[in-house]
Amino acid sequence: MDELQLIIGNKNYSSWSLRAWLYLTLNDIAFDELRLPLGTPEFHQRIHDYSPTGCVPALRQGDVCVWDSLAIIEYLDGIYSPAVSWPIEPRNKALALSAVMEMHSGFHALRSHYPMDCRKTPFPAELRGDVQKDLTRLDHLWRSCLELSSGPALLGDLGIIDVFFAPVVFRLKTYQLPMSQPCQAYADWLYQLPEMQRWLQEARVETEVLASNEWKG
Repeated sequence: MDELQLIIGNKNYSSWSLRAWLYLTLNDIAFDELRLPLGTPEFHQRIHDYSPTGCVPALRQGDVCVWDSLAIIEYLDGIYSPAVSWPIEPRNKALALSAVMEMHSGFHALRSHYPMDCRKTPFPAELRGDVQKDLTRLDHLWRSCLELSSGPALLGDLGIIDVFFAPVVFRLKTYQLPMSQPCQAYADWLYQLPEMQRWLQEARVETEVLASNEWKG
């Protein structure tokens, strides 16, 4: 089988890149990593060699090209049958699929007003726009999952659903956004995973600054 190459953006900023990278890393799937810093001449000169949309992440395997984090994960999940995957039980799988799709296309206020910024010193940010509505929905969704399992992951075993909420955990930590105690405990657990801490450490040594992704205080 051809080797995998994952093309990502800055680890400090690129939440979509984190999802594909974390899925591969948690499942111990070997891959070569190519980091193209967002917003730089290098990015614009090279990204279309790997991604037809000009966006990260993208995955290459021989003559196969996959873009979009969810597409990448689904492609890999069908090939490798890894441990960190979808739940087997139909009810839990339906919930996981729905939650991932909701995260993939929703929570706009949280994503737009609170960009992922792993280097930033945590601080209690003001609540902007409709973010309280997003936080209320997020809290309800997480608690609905946690009530079906004994934890520590959302549906018992670490899965794709947790991978998709990983960037949210970094946002909650950076901006100290309020969540209920069970959800805060879940966020703390996911944050402390060695793979999450590895991404965090590598993000914090990056030096590029992307003004559009910095908090506007």
